[in-house]
Amino acid sequence: MSSVIEQSVQARMVASAPRMETLPAMLSYDRQYPFAVRMAFPAPATLEGTEVSWEFSRELLTTGVDSPAGQGDVRVRPFGYERTVLEFHAPEGIAMVHVRTEELRLFLQRAQELVPVGDEHRYLDLDRGLTDLLDGPC
Repeated sequence: MSSVIEQSVQARMVASAPRMETLPAMLSYDRQYPFAVRMAFPAPATLEGTEVSWEFSRELLTTGVDSPAGQGDVRVRPFGYERTVLEFHAPEGIAMVHVRTEELRLFLQRAQELVPVGDEHRYLDLDRGLTDLLDGPC
């Protein structure tokens, strides 16, 4: 079994214009980093013209599909019955995207099958983390 899950989703960028632009995004979950989820937007979908990715907790996404969650750079909340809003806060501004809640639930289910909630500690490589910390720049 693979230790990484990737799932393509269609995100709809919320803009001031009435029409929302649809852009591809990639959700990923890596068993080596069992508490984190990554959402990446390809270069053509960003203002900078380079891939942009955000990492945030799986718990934040799990909570956010049912009720508002998050206070920092990433916030997640339900939007009606079929969509979830993800807000990404950066110094340059705020990006808001809508994603089908069903797609997020499918992704979270696959992550749960790979690493059950509550078992994340079993997949942490503390020796590697300590080595990276001690060998890092001073």
